[in-house]
Amino acid sequence: MKLNKYPLLKRLFRYFGHCSTATRLRWGAALGWLIPRVARRRAQIVHTNLALCFPEVDQDTRDRWQQKHFRLLGQSLIDRGLLWFGLESTILNTVALQGLHHIEEALAANKRVLLLVPHFVSMDAVGTRLSMSIDPLACFFARQSDPDVDRLVFEGRSRFTSYPLMDRKKGIRQLVRALHEGAPVFYLPDMDFGIAGSIFTPFFGVPAATLLTTAQIAAKQDAVVIPVIGRLNIETGQYTTEVMPPLEDFPGPDPEIATARINSLIEDCIRVDPTQYYWVHRRFKTRPEGEERIY
Repeated sequence: MKLNKYPLLKRLFRYFGHCSTATRLRWGAALGWLIPRVARRRAQIVHTNLALCFPEVDQDTRDRWQQKHFRLLGQSLIDRGLLWFGLESTILNTVALQGLHHIEEALAANKRVLLLVPHFVSMDAVGTRLSMSIDPLACFFARQSDPDVDRLVFEGRSRFTSYPLMDRKKGIRQLVRALHEGAPVFYLPDMDFGIAGSIFTPFFGVPAATLLTTAQIAAKQDAVVIPVIGRLNIETGQYTTEVMPPLEDFPGPDPEIATARINSLIEDCIRVDPTQYYWVHRRFKTRPEGEERIY
């Protein structure tokens, strides 16, 4: 008989959502210490990614970055309890939102809006905070392998938006539909989905399989592209969601140049604090023909 873990998971994350900031930070520190010790493969991926992207930085510094990265990652996982079950007033006091007027002005001008949200550890906080200020907000959802976890994550990420979450496996048509219906789309541009529909363009000087989708959608749907970056202050437990100005003259006539421009923009945002990026994913999984696998 299969155990139904959903009630226990919900109770646990509800506890995280209603405990004090100090308690949240203690739990985050404990989880951040534990993750690299039990998920050694992920720790090796982070080690590899940092070495590839920052070869000019000494190993001791990269090791400190890796340690802080897991501390941030652990905190972001604990804080999903706050985002999914905490009081709205607590979320608003914890996750600051800057630059919302960039989105509001684009919507007021009847523009289709593609929100470019790179994989930073704070992306769940970004999604929740934006959906509290913009409704509807259209977001993709990647199904989880465990049905109980899947249910919890689905419900949590649906909390503040009236627009149904879009299943990532169903493709781009639902994204286009959302744009036509006037919903800004929360879009993550920096995953490795293989060679189909992608080009190899530099990411910190390393060829990375990167989808052309951002440039193609912007061109075909006449959509304005607005980058959004989230960061977490690990000392205070406070988040910042920064909505940046819309990209000018994007995408231009060449989608490959536009795609390289996106990677360059993400690099610039990462360099502000390299520990904040989601280094646990295999950004360089797909390799050009003839190159050895990295991971």
